[in-house]
Amino acid sequence: MNIAKIDNNFKVETHIQKDNIKFYDVKAEPFKVYGVFHQGGKFRRMPEDVAAKVSDGVNYLHSNTAGGRVRFKTDSKYVAIYTKMSNVGKMPHFALTGSAGFDLYVRIDGEDRYIGSYRPPFEITDGYESIIEFDDEQMREITINFPLYSDVNELYIGLSDEAHIFEADNYKYEKPIVYYGSSITQGGCASRPGNSYQAIITRRFDIDHINLGFSGNAKAEDTMAEYIKSLDMSIFVYDYDHNSPNCEHYEKTHEKMFKTIREAHPDIPIIMMSRPNHYLNEGMKKRVEIMKKTYKNAKANGDNNVYFLTGENLTVLCKNEGTVDNVHPNDFGFASMAAALGDLLENEIFNLKE
Repeated sequence: MNIAKIDNNFKVETHIQKDNIKFYDVKAEPFKVYGVFHQGGKFRRMPEDVAAKVSDGVNYLHSNTAGGRVRFKTDSKYVAIYTKMSNVGKMPHFALTGSAGFDLYVRIDGEDRYIGSYRPPFEITDGYESIIEFDDEQMREITINFPLYSDVNELYIGLSDEAHIFEADNYKYEKPIVYYGSSITQGGCASRPGNSYQAIITRRFDIDHINLGFSGNAKAEDTMAEYIKSLDMSIFVYDYDHNSPNCEHYEKTHEKMFKTIREAHPDIPIIMMSRPNHYLNEGMKKRVEIMKKTYKNAKANGDNNVYFLTGENLTVLCKNEGTVDNVHPNDFGFASMAAALGDLLENEIFNLKE
C-alpha cells in the first residue's frame, strides 16, 4: 500500500486488505474521547499520581479502559482499528471480546445500535487490528467502546482516504454519571464493552459516564472519595459491597463516603447499590441494612435526592441466572441491573415517566 496515504502521525504496517485506507489518531480532532484521557503513554480513567496514592491495586487497574469511548461521524464504507495495548486481561470466566475487545455502535433513528465487535486474537499481547464493513457510504455517527479489563496505549481509526470525518453530536447530557465500585462496576464479566450496565444506561439516556470500578480494590478509601468529589458530575452511583472485606469496614466507610461526596455536591442525585445477588444470606442482608442506614440517615437530615437499589431490585429480570460464577454478572445480569437502574433514573430523577 502507498505509505503516503497514511496519516503522518502514525505509519501503520497494516494487514488489512484496503488499498485506500488512512489511519487517524483518536487523540486528534474531530474525534471525541469520553470516559478516559491520555497521560503518560496510555489512556487512563483517573490521574496516575492519584491512583498511586489510593492503593497498589487501583494504581494497577486505573489504566484499564472500562467506560472509554471514541465518537465521530464518517461516510467511510468501513471503520478499522489499529491499537497498541498492554496489560491485556485474560481470564477463564471472561470473554476476550469483553476484557480486551472493542465494539462499535451506529446512531440510527435516535438510538445507538450495536453493529459489530473488533475481536482480538486469542494470542493477543500488545494490540491488534480489525475492521468492520458497511453496505454503503452514507454518513454515520459512530461510537466505539474501549476494552473493560486491558490497557490501551494508542488507538488509531482506519477509514477510506476519500471519506469525510466530522465531530459527533454532543450527548444530550454531557455532564457524566460517575460510577464507583468493584469488578462488577468495572464490567466483569460482560461479553463485550457495550454490554456493561453503564454502557446500556448511557445509550438509553444519551448521557456521558465515567467508570471508576476497580476489580477487588474498591474500598472507599479517603483518597478515592476526595478524588471523586472533585469531579464535575450529574449523578453519583456507588457499589463496593463485594470489595468491602467485612461488615465493620462497610459500616465504617459507607456513610462516610456518602457524606464526602454530598458535601461537595449538595444537589446531585446519589444512588447506593448493593451486590447484585437475588437470594441473600444473612451476611448479605446485614450489608443491605448498612446501606439502608446511610440512606435513612440522609433522608432524616432532609436529603431528598438519595436513592438505593438492593441486589434483589437489580436482579428482578435474571433472578439467580445473571452471573458467570455467582458473583460477576453475565450479559443477562448486566441487562437486569441496567433495567432496574434505568427505571429509577427515568421515573425518579429524569422525570420521564408518563
